[in-house]
Formats: sequence, C-alpha cells, structure tokens
Amino acid sequence: RDIISNIDAVINLAGESIASGRWTKKRKKLIMSSRINTTRALVQSMQDANPKPKVFISASATGYYGPHGDEPVTENTPPGSDFLAEVCKAWEAEALKAGESGVRVVTVRTGAALEADGGTLPQMIIPFKLFAGGPIGSGKQWFSWIHRDDTAGIIKHALEDDSMTGPVNAVAPNPVTNKEFSKALGKALHRPSCLAVPGFVIKLSLGELGDMLLTGQRVLPEKALKSGYKFKYPEVDEALRAIFNPPTLISSRNPCSQ
Repeated sequence: RDIISNIDAVINLAGESIASGRWTKKRKKLIMSSRINTTRALVQSMQDANPKPKVFISASATGYYGPHGDEPVTENTPPGSDFLAEVCKAWEAEALKAGESGVRVVTVRTGAALEADGGTLPQMIIPFKLFAGGPIGSGKQWFSWIHRDDTAGIIKHALEDDSMTGPVNAVAPNPVTNKEFSKALGKALHRPSCLAVPGFVIKLSLGELGDMLLTGQRVLPEKALKSGYKFKYPEVDEALRAIFNPPTLISSRNPCSQ
C-alpha cells in the first residue's frame, strides 16, 4: 500500500503465457488466475492508497474479440465467447474497478507482439530455420501484429494522454494474412515460406490453442491513431527487418571458411 501511495501510475503486464503449450484444464486455470489475482491485488492496493495513482494501465489482448474473419475490428466491437474472450473480459472487469476510486484506467488489448527473444516469434521461426516454414492452414486468416517498440510506445502514449481511457488496441495499423506474414518472415530470415502446415495437424498437436491460430482477427488501432500516436513500425516487413537485421538467430559466418 505504501508503494502504491507514492507513485503516479501503475502498469500491469502480468499473466501466464498462452502460447507455451496445449490448453489443458490446469493451464486454463493458470492462464485465468494469473491475470485475475494479480490485477485484483493491484486494484485493492490502489483503492486503499492515499493519495491514489492517477492512471492504471492494465494489459489485455485482442483475444477479447474472438474470431472475426475479414470484418474490421475496433475497440467498439463486442466481445467474443471463446476461452480467450472470457479471460480478457474477466481481466478487464477487474482492472476497471480501479476507476471506481477515480483512477483513470486504460486496458491495452495487445495483438501478437513481435520480438526476437520473447512472445510467440521465437517459436514461429523454428520451422523456417529448418527450411520448412510456411502458412498455417489456409493462410487466409488475419494476423494482427505489433512490434514491441510500438507496444511500449502505446503504453507510454496512454500514460501521458489524459484523454485516453478504456480499451486501446495495441496492434499495427496494417494487419496481414497469415500467408503474407509467413512470406515476410521467410524473407527476413532468408528462408523459403512455401510449406504450408495443414490445419488438422495444428488442431491435433495444439488443441484449442490450434483453433486460435487457424482463425483470425483484422484488428485496427482506431483509438491510438485518433489520439495521434505515430507508429514506428506500421508495416510488417520493416518490423521483421528491424528484428532480424542483422539476423539474431542465423549466423552469417561461412563454416567452410575456417
């Protein structure tokens, strides 16, 4: 409580990874509880604090919306009904309770964050390193991504702009299909991207998590753009080039020259 009383802002990014394995009953419980319990504890501390923080930035995810096909998704789109949507709804509901004490609350609905040493990207590049990369399923499903620098940028923007409140989509302004992303990733890694992974293989190996990968969302950062945020990496090619140029996971040294 004393720590909360001496700060202007609280940023909550805690939560068990959703991409580290099949969603067993045990993992689902952990995915949910790791978000709800941490957020609840922070909100309680803010409610008890005097003076209170001015703003609470709490992570959420574009999973809030559920699958949406080709339909553009903005912050005004209603929530979905699958597991991830239920997690995000409960997560945001806990965060919004801080607003009852006069704290400005922003819930940052993040898409697939791209970074070399975290998130889902290190797992995604494994088949490409083995010259077996390509789209997942039909490849037509939308992939809403964001470079980690822009994730941090949107959070900073939300901290500084008092007019921002409620949900904010943290995604790049130019989503791509899974096939387009696979092509861009192969180009960045200097690897082919023509070996598609059949949808049934993904479903068999990953279960419910696989269903998430095979359905897409065309999420747009409407509020971030309207509030004046300027994206550092609006295009996926330049975002991946920034991450892998020079490539961090592929050696440029010729082993035969030694």
